Amino acid sequence: MAKYLLLKHYRGAPAAVNDVPMDRWTPEEISAHVQYMNDFAARLEKTGEFVDGQALAPEGSWVRYDGEGRPPVTDGPFAETKDLIAGWMIIDVDSHERAVELAGELSAAPGAGGKPIHEWLELRPFLTASPTITECTFH
Repeated sequence: MAKYLLLKHYRGAPAAVNDVPMDRWTPEEISAHVQYMNDFAARLEKTGEFVDGQALAPEGSWVRYDGEGRPPVTDGPFAETKDLIAGWMIIDVDSHERAVELAGELSAAPGAGGKPIHEWLELRPFLTASPTITECTFH
C-alpha cells in the first residue's frame, strides 16, 4: 500500500471545467458538494483506502523562526494570495494508477448547477524512505 495526499485547491490550480467560485453557489449546491465528498470518503473507509481528510478555512498565516529568544515572525492572513488550499484527503492504495483513478473520481464532485466541477486535484505521494547519502572519499 502507498499513501497519497490529494490537495483540493480553491485558488492557484489550473481552472476547472465548471469554474464558478464556491461563494457564488447556492446552499443546496454546497450541500450536494459536501455530501459527494463525504460519500466518497465513506466508500473508501469500507475498502480500507481512506486515511483522513479535512476541509480548511480560507484564513491562515505564514510563520517562520526568527532566531534564538525571538518570537516567530508571522505574515498573513493569506486569503489574498494566489494559491489557497481548500482541503485535503489522504488515501492508502495499492498503486499509483489507483490513486489517479480516485483523484479523477473526486474531481467530479458537483458544483454550480449540480454539474461536475472537473477540478484539478494535486496528487502527491508520501515520501516512503529517507534519501540515502552515499559517503564519498576523495583521493
